[in-house]
Amino acid sequence: MRLPEGSTVEAPHGTTIVAVTHAGGVIMAGDRRATMGNIIAQRDIEKVFPADDYSCVGIAGTAGLAIEMVRLFQVELEHYEKLEGSTMSLDGKANRLSNMIRGNLAMAMQGLAVVPLFAGYDLEKRVGRIFSYDVTGGRYEEHSFHSVGSGSVFARGALKKKYREDATEADAVRMSVDALYDAADDDSATGGPDLARRIFPVVMTVTADGLRRVPEDEVSAVVEAIVAERMTRPGG
Repeated sequence: MRLPEGSTVEAPHGTTIVAVTHAGGVIMAGDRRATMGNIIAQRDIEKVFPADDYSCVGIAGTAGLAIEMVRLFQVELEHYEKLEGSTMSLDGKANRLSNMIRGNLAMAMQGLAVVPLFAGYDLEKRVGRIFSYDVTGGRYEEHSFHSVGSGSVFARGALKKKYREDATEADAVRMSVDALYDAADDDSATGGPDLARRIFPVVMTVTADGLRRVPEDEVSAVVEAIVAERMTRPGG
């Protein structure tokens, strides 16, 4: 599909996604804001999704196209598992997502880019792993932590200072939410925690036991602790 020459499309965009590895696996978290130019298009969009039982994917870029890509990715992984009777390897999943992003290149060249972040638990290597992509479908394995989206530079700066190799799952959740808070502090397209509306980041964890969405009450407790600290130290 190509847009008419010289045409543009105003579509909601989503940012920011972070992923952090820890001793037992990997955490992925995303803020809840979608923007369209200078307008907040949606305050409670979800940008982190399960890919299958042992992996998750977060979206940045054109929200509608990205969500549709995630749904197709989920179906393909489920179809593979039914045909083969086993889960696709984590590298295989990462490669398949790369091919799907490459298929969107024509739209990306017209400003409708999709740039996901993929993470999962490698059942063979017994570790959590993170993969980032560019708009051409280039796949890159990241180590320890990574972020994508308009607030990613601020989130990565926060994670550089706070990441520890011996981090527990709870530590990784705290670091992820803290990094999103810092991103929202400096990037207008990233939504900070909304205490009035009770809108908090979506956080998923993947370990040897599978994928789990961190319950909202656990995330809200982390958010409230961070907000309380920032009342005395706004800069973090």
